[in-house]
Amino acid sequence: MMPGMPDPKIQVEVDPTEDTEWNDILRAKGVIPEKEPDPTEQLEEALADAVLNQHQNRLEGLNLDELDALEDDEDEDFLESYKQKRMAEMRKLARNEKFGSVYPITKPEWQKEVTDASKNGAVFVHLSCESQIQSRLLSVLLRSAALKFKDIKFCEIEGRRAIEEYPDKNCPTILIYKDGELIKQLVTLLMLNGNDTTLKDIEALLVDLHCLDDNDKRLIINQDEDEDLKESRKLRFQKKSLSSKSNLSEEEEDDDFFN
Repeated sequence: MMPGMPDPKIQVEVDPTEDTEWNDILRAKGVIPEKEPDPTEQLEEALADAVLNQHQNRLEGLNLDELDALEDDEDEDFLESYKQKRMAEMRKLARNEKFGSVYPITKPEWQKEVTDASKNGAVFVHLSCESQIQSRLLSVLLRSAALKFKDIKFCEIEGRRAIEEYPDKNCPTILIYKDGELIKQLVTLLMLNGNDTTLKDIEALLVDLHCLDDNDKRLIINQDEDEDLKESRKLRFQKKSLSSKSNLSEEEEDDDFFN
């Protein structure tokens, strides 16, 4: 090479899709773009995650008797740990179940029975009016909700007794308190399902406001799912039983053949 002459640049062919150490260096320096993700790998990862999630949640919705029945199929240590976790959840729920009915309150009691009480848990207040059909409907629904969710305090007071000259047409009015603050106000059941409002709608409202966890086993929607799971398990068991009977019949036929 002649003195003073620049080094000649050599063109090197690079396939940016290859997984090589050299390409990794070039990608790190920004010389070539990052490799496009392999859709097959992405699909395999998604399927693996789905299978893992299904495996980890396979015991959800089972009661303690059903967990005992799985002792032969599941890892003993894992099953015992899971049972202890479920029992701890049940004990915690039992400790929090302090109420169980709809409490009539007066205006002077509001601070203590509603605002202060909400610092220890959600308080659901119904401003009622007996002449309003939706108010009568809500009273019935809240009695069911109070029996079911004893960790939530349900209260009722006539609208005009709570607020002077409160319009009957605004009843029922729902006021939900948590941590000492009003977190939700609904005038009539219009924003729920009107005259067709059900306990399921009340539960959905409480879940939206984080007064109940969406995986709470007491929720109607989760009980429906549990019933579907139980039906699915029942069908699988029946199929296994039929398969076992079929195999037994074949074995008996084989015995007859050899006799």
